[in-house]
Amino acid sequence: MTNALKSDAALVLFSGGQDSATCLAWALSRFERVETIGFSYGQRHGVEMEARERVRAAMAKAFPAQAERLGEDVVVDISGYGALAESALTREAEFAMSEKGLPTTFVPGRNLVFLTIAGAHAYRRATPHLVTGVCQTDFSGYPDCREATIRAQEEAISLGLDEAVTIDTPLMHLTKAQTWALADALGGKALVDLIVEESHTCYRGDRDHRHAWGYGCGDCPACDLRAKGWADWRGV
Repeated sequence: MTNALKSDAALVLFSGGQDSATCLAWALSRFERVETIGFSYGQRHGVEMEARERVRAAMAKAFPAQAERLGEDVVVDISGYGALAESALTREAEFAMSEKGLPTTFVPGRNLVFLTIAGAHAYRRATPHLVTGVCQTDFSGYPDCREATIRAQEEAISLGLDEAVTIDTPLMHLTKAQTWALADALGGKALVDLIVEESHTCYRGDRDHRHAWGYGCGDCPACDLRAKGWADWRGV
């Protein structure tokens, strides 16, 4: 296996949510060049794509010393895949558990598809590190968020590209409370406030209701997880 990629570069799989915003800050603290990639896969709400732009811009403004490391952003349209792998995230449906014991928000193979495409882009950009916010502690039952899945995908991508690609998962074993704590450790109040104000997690795309932990409907699974993590971290 060759090793032609630049060790100081990373590509962050960036959705504009709490986890990917924290991962972007984490990557900027470690790598000399950091780029981002996002995916339009037929999400029910365009709010997520708008959050990506806000978070990137806010982070560059709040942390000018790291802004020079923040490189290009690309969004890949894979709406055809989203239509095939439909879920409660891509069509109007209730948030519940399916007969298979998986949440109806599960988009089959989503992280596998994202990482494969990101790997191809990283290869073109001579970037050996893919950074993703998957987590098996607070993973909502998604099998493609488990560490075993990610490590297998890492090997597959490395073999397929004949390059040593590393998939960094800084949140893999953190609770949502610990993710808030990591953001605080990385950028203090400025980063926490930025994530609260600009990132978006709510499955319903609600930007009308403002809570201590950010915007959202307050009762979907994503809001519930984010709110409980905030409360645990803040001790309230």
